[in-house]
Amino acid sequence: MSRRILHMDMDAFFAAVEQRRRPELIGKPVVVGGMGDPSSRGVVATASYEARVFGIHSAMPLKIAYKLNPQAVFLPADFETYEEESRKVKKVLRNISPLMEDVGIDEAFLDISAISRSSLEIGKEIKENVMAVTGLTCSIGIGPNKLLAKIASDMKKPDGYTVIEEDDIEDILWPLPVRKLLGVGPKTETVLKDMGVEIIGDLAKVTPEILSLRFGPSHGNFLYRAACGLDERPIVTFWEPKSISRERTFPRDIGHWQTIATVLAALTKEVVLELRQEKMIVKTITIKVRFSDFQTVTRSKSLEEASDVETDIRRAVFACLQRVELVKKVRLLGVRLSRFEKHFSL
Repeated sequence: MSRRILHMDMDAFFAAVEQRRRPELIGKPVVVGGMGDPSSRGVVATASYEARVFGIHSAMPLKIAYKLNPQAVFLPADFETYEEESRKVKKVLRNISPLMEDVGIDEAFLDISAISRSSLEIGKEIKENVMAVTGLTCSIGIGPNKLLAKIASDMKKPDGYTVIEEDDIEDILWPLPVRKLLGVGPKTETVLKDMGVEIIGDLAKVTPEILSLRFGPSHGNFLYRAACGLDERPIVTFWEPKSISRERTFPRDIGHWQTIATVLAALTKEVVLELRQEKMIVKTITIKVRFSDFQTVTRSKSLEEASDVETDIRRAVFACLQRVELVKKVRLLGVRLSRFEKHFSL
C-alpha cells in the first residue's frame, strides 16, 4: 500500500475568523496580534492576504506592521474563539481518518493511505465540510510523505489543493527555492547560496558527503534526503508534553510588586488548567523575568512530590520570585512547568 499523507492548513486563520464575524472587514488589510494596539510591543499573529501585500507577516512587530500600512485594521488576538474554531476543523479531519497529527491551531497532517477513495475526493470533502462548519477556507496538500504534503499545501494558497507524487519531484519540487524545505532557515540559506545552491534541484545535486562537511553529518544528510523528496517521519497521533508554559509581555515596563505578583498568579492558573487537561502532575516549576534592559533571569524549584494542585504550584512560583532581585522594571513574566508524571486516579 502506497503512503498518502494530507496536510491541511487554514488560510490566514485568525484574520479570516475576524473577517467572518465582521463582514465589513472582508477585503480589507487585517492584522491580528497582541492587544490590537500597533503602538505596543506585540507581534503579528496573523495577517490577512490583503495585509500581506504590504509585506506584513507573522512574528513581525506590530509597530513595523503599522509603518508598512497605517490604514490596516489592527485587532487583538481572541485565542478562545480561534481554539473553538480549530476544534471544529480537527473534528472534520478525524471523521476522515483517526490517524491525525495535530501540529498547530491552524494545521494538521492526516494519513489517508488506507482510504479507498481518490485524493481529490478526500480533499474536496474536507474543504466542503470545513467551510460548512466554520465558514472558512483551507488549503490542502497531498504527497507520499509529510515533507511533500506540507510543501504542496503552501503552493496555491488561499483555498488551494495540490498533489505531489513521487514522479513530480523533479518538475515541482526542484524548481522551488531552498528556503521552502523544512530545516532551511536564514543561516542555512546563506551558506547554501555561498555554495551556489539557490533552488532545491541544486541542493539535490550536492553529495551527502559535501553537505555533511558543511552542516554536520545529521543535518547534512537530512538536507540531501529532503531535497530528494524523502521523508520517513511517521504521523504522531499523541505528543507527551515536555513542558507547559505561559508568558506575558507588558505594553509598558512595570515596577509595582503587586502587579507582578498578580500576573504570576494568573499565569500559574493558566498552566495548571492545561496541566490538568493533560492529566499530568508536575515536579519542577520555573519562572522567567525579563527586565527593561532585556536582561533575563530564570529561577526553578522542584516539589518534594509531583502535584497538580494550584496552591502547591503557586507557592513554588512565589518561592522562585523571592530569589529574583526586582531592582529594575519588568518587561516580561513567564511560568513554565516541566518534569511531568502521569496522574492516575484511583
